[in-house]
Amino acid sequence: MNARGRTVLAILSGILLGISWLAPFSVVLIFIAFIPLLWLFDNLEKTPERKNGKRFFGYAFLSFLIWNVITTWWVWNATPAAILAFTTNSALMALMVYGYYMVKKHVFKRRNCLWVLAIFFTAFEYFHFDWDLSWPWLTLGNVFAFQPSFVQFYEFTGVLGGSIWIWLVNIALFNLVKNAINLANCRDQETGEKLLKQKRNLKTIAGIVTFLPIVVSLLMYASYQEKGRDIEVLIVQPNIDPYGEQYDLNPVVATERMLDLARTKITPNTRLILTPESMIQEYIWEHRMTESLSLQRIQEFLSEYDSIELVAGLSSFSLISERTSAARPYGDLYYEAHNTAMLVSKDFYCQKYYKSKLTPGVEIMPFVKYFRPLEKLAIDMGGTVGTLGTSPNREVFHSQYGTPPFSPIICYESIYGDFVAEFVRNGAEFLCIITNDGWWGNTPGHRQHARYAKLRAIETRKDIARCANTGISMFISQRGDISQPTPYWEEAVISQTIKANDEITFYVKHGDYIGRFALFLAFFLVLYAIALRLLLRANRK
Repeated sequence: MNARGRTVLAILSGILLGISWLAPFSVVLIFIAFIPLLWLFDNLEKTPERKNGKRFFGYAFLSFLIWNVITTWWVWNATPAAILAFTTNSALMALMVYGYYMVKKHVFKRRNCLWVLAIFFTAFEYFHFDWDLSWPWLTLGNVFAFQPSFVQFYEFTGVLGGSIWIWLVNIALFNLVKNAINLANCRDQETGEKLLKQKRNLKTIAGIVTFLPIVVSLLMYASYQEKGRDIEVLIVQPNIDPYGEQYDLNPVVATERMLDLARTKITPNTRLILTPESMIQEYIWEHRMTESLSLQRIQEFLSEYDSIELVAGLSSFSLISERTSAARPYGDLYYEAHNTAMLVSKDFYCQKYYKSKLTPGVEIMPFVKYFRPLEKLAIDMGGTVGTLGTSPNREVFHSQYGTPPFSPIICYESIYGDFVAEFVRNGAEFLCIITNDGWWGNTPGHRQHARYAKLRAIETRKDIARCANTGISMFISQRGDISQPTPYWEEAVISQTIKANDEITFYVKHGDYIGRFALFLAFFLVLYAIALRLLLRANRK
């Protein structure tokens, strides 16, 4: 196979990966999307050349770049820095392929070890959950947000279980196709009989790996019973344009608008009103919180009702005495800016939580503790910019009226499975997501973000109320079913009785154990490959 043929295979894999994210019926393409790339790698291994690792990296980078652009091109709507995001993420993915090449070359040599590729890629996805350039949007297991009935087993494995499943199916089908081609070209009877026997075994393996998880998941989906106490939650979608109206509206007028919307759907059973990220347009100093006209108006509104509380999103500032990575000078002191969720009652401000999984380049400048001047390059997407202060713990809100304990999850945080599970480990019995997805316009971005919340519901088996400034707002059951999804870019108010329960799933209890194991194994394989390479060089000398 020449370079042109390899390029075609790399492009084909990238297109298949991208299309898998576009529609419910195209999700199944994820099970064959890596096969052209695996075929390319197999060809490169049979035609070893000097610096062949660069070819592995280069073809993989091309494939992953196409995937990233097809799936997340909408980031461009918010910032031209999207180009850097596409290339960086693709390069990091391709680096895992290079790692596979090195381990294959020095440890396994001619033996089939495609499973190593699955381990490296899953280790990368796990690592990508928790560093300054974190961007796990394209974690492979996320693709099944289109079909939550296929992945009910996420309550045991999280999305990384889906990632491993995808790799196993692709590898099994690739080996089956490769066997079929070898069998068709075989002219030796004895070899043909071996290949035929191997084909039967590969068919069995491919069938089990592909369909067993789906069958088990569908049975779990059909038999699952919603659990917990009832709580009526009301969601307000104000539809404030983040690129214009957000800055032009008088803060009190904006607050009044949302409260007037809420008033249209309040019932005697309503216990919680959920409003979106950045609901309050004022910048609020926490030591002068009682001076906020918006908060005063909310409390006046709540005093009209019995036993109702409200979750408000706002930008707040707190004074601190010591310098931190997020600190900014303020006379002899420092202050931190926060993307905050606050539980408000008619009597006082009950609790607050600071967004702690920050958006790279917007709410946290990567590696700012080492390169503080980089903070000046922060992308302005409304609110406060630069590195924000975070909460040390995943907070659980406790009502003074007996509403079951729950946690607020702010925007980007909702794509992190183990991070969300930590709220549940701390006692949350249902979850609330508040977000502002209007930055991306009417693109796949806000729809992808909304779908991912279904996976959090399955992993934790918790009901979720999702409130988005411009949509999509909705309720999500413990099976991942959505109800009352609101139209995009319209004012809306929805209300529903959801369930609150204190049960802990296997995944919540153990977190991303699959990722931890993959990272450990990948690290060991790399060290082993380096040791063998150094030993080989020493013997040559």
